[in-house]
Amino acid sequence: MSTQFDFVKEIAKYGLENDQDNLLKSLGELIEHSRKTKKMNMAIQLQSILKESMKEQRYSGLVKVDSNSYFDREDERTVREFILDKVSSDYSFNNIICDGQVTEDLSFLIKEHRLANQLNALNLPVSNKVLFHGPSGCGKTLAAYILAGELNKLIYVVNLGAIVSSKLGETSKNIAKIFKKAAQEECIIFFDEFDSLGKIRDYDQDHGEMKRVVNTILQLIDQLPQDTLVIAATNQLAMLDDALLRRFDMILKLDLPDKNQSLELIERTLRNSQFQFSLPKVKKIVPECAGLSYYSIQKTLVNAMKKSYVNSEARDRLLDMETWKRLITQEKAALGR
Repeated sequence: MSTQFDFVKEIAKYGLENDQDNLLKSLGELIEHSRKTKKMNMAIQLQSILKESMKEQRYSGLVKVDSNSYFDREDERTVREFILDKVSSDYSFNNIICDGQVTEDLSFLIKEHRLANQLNALNLPVSNKVLFHGPSGCGKTLAAYILAGELNKLIYVVNLGAIVSSKLGETSKNIAKIFKKAAQEECIIFFDEFDSLGKIRDYDQDHGEMKRVVNTILQLIDQLPQDTLVIAATNQLAMLDDALLRRFDMILKLDLPDKNQSLELIERTLRNSQFQFSLPKVKKIVPECAGLSYYSIQKTLVNAMKKSYVNSEARDRLLDMETWKRLITQEKAALGR
């Protein structure tokens, strides 16, 4: 049985010989080998590289300005301009702390997609449109990456703010290009700061633009293949159009952590560090974290560990509680809490 190293040697050999047929064959075999050996991230990345390479070859060379190939190439450039990240994900449910209902809903969504063929055979649709809302730093982006990791799908992180602000009249067209690209690759498309759409209302010169953009997205969402997910995140739910909200199969609120969730996050962060700590002393500080997000709590704790180490002449790995309390106070003041 061929090993991963055998496939890599073949790919290198055929690449140097410029033997494209055998190169593509060996690459396809390596992708399949990666799937069988549970190296899903590698398989996904290689598949993506292969697709991108084939498209670049199709679009290479001189083309007429008004030809279909010209416009396809321009679409590719536009998509790349607005995509912040295109990655596979190693995140799983072990990486998130949140409300039990949110965990239950996300778990059910993943089960739906794993049973997509059976559900389709029963004429039951698979949910593929999810909206996360809640304060900054409460795990909306992390939840999107967890879905990507659990479903072994690539995730496109889209700069929606840049699309909206680039050329007002081209917002609908640019969003359509993103949806088209995502559907071709059966991946997850993640719109952060989804409330950027609501900001179009602030442009006095064209009150109809918001309506046109929303209508475009409604149509694109309705036409989205079930094996492609669209995930949106917003801190300002009220800025979104009601008709748009109704299109989402699942709307989940990720909120600030309560006392127990804060303690779980702190304990997990400390356990994964090399620092010594007193759990009773940690529990006394937890109430001080009220009103802070998961991100802010973890940030203050990590900074406290760094300061504790740097300020210790003996370079002790002992968490200085007073330093941590001071950082919590500073974080609250900076956020106006």
